[in-house]
Amino acid sequence: MHYLSPKMVCETKIVAEDHESILGTKKETIIVSSSQMWPSLAGSTSSPPTSLGTAVDAEDKKEGVCIREFHPCDQEVVRRIFYEGIMERIPNTAFRGLKDQPFTQLVYGTMAVICFVVTKSLLLTCCLPIFLMGMRYYFSRKVILSYLECALNTDMSDIEQYYMKSPGSCFWVAVLNGNVVGIVAARGNEEDNTVELRRMSVDSKYRGKGIAKTLGRKVVEFAIVNNYSSIVLGTTAVKVAAHKLYESLGFKHVGVVEHYALPGMTHSILERMFFQLRFHRYCLQLREE
Repeated sequence: MHYLSPKMVCETKIVAEDHESILGTKKETIIVSSSQMWPSLAGSTSSPPTSLGTAVDAEDKKEGVCIREFHPCDQEVVRRIFYEGIMERIPNTAFRGLKDQPFTQLVYGTMAVICFVVTKSLLLTCCLPIFLMGMRYYFSRKVILSYLECALNTDMSDIEQYYMKSPGSCFWVAVLNGNVVGIVAARGNEEDNTVELRRMSVDSKYRGKGIAKTLGRKVVEFAIVNNYSSIVLGTTAVKVAAHKLYESLGFKHVGVVEHYALPGMTHSILERMFFQLRFHRYCLQLREE
């Protein structure tokens, strides 16, 4: 398989919620075309596609959102955005994730009933949920910190080597008003001709501007230009907004893994009781092989 250099995928300035079509040579084998996912603002099918090197329109300039390739000088700010984004998973996994775990809810409810029957104390029974939530937070923090340590010592320790110098892969940053505010990576797999969308995160101070969607589109653009057949991603995100984002980019939910294991997990009884993750798989099919 022949890969284009990441340098050949231009650094375009894009409005966060712009619906301009992603560019690429149209092929008969395309299943999901970029123009179908993001129709032209003008609504005209006869307008020629914008080339990958065109200037931004007036609205783009106003917003000032720029997606460019990673530079080594971005290393520290990129690691910070990644770290803070993952740390947000701690309370989400500990508390919000419980709503998707009916068996765990049943276990906790049974424990509360047993506590009341044994102690006959309404106070102790009312304190039990606080204890259980505290334990969930403790184990969520413990496991996610272990995962962060692993990530920050592997690909996120040398982004230039892992993504920029690896064939079929790339790493981008979103820049707004001169500040790096978002990140995303693409990691190619030559064996099955797929590319994985990875490490997407946006600085919490700049969310709600469509930056994550813009970053996602850049990965789709990269996959089309490099003739990948599909884009895959996996996420343990609990927030509904994250899943709606992937769906808005054209991804289809293709499966879920219950009790997903992260690096650093010990699989102890207490850990299994107070920490559970669901791993969702998504795929965007671009063309048939």
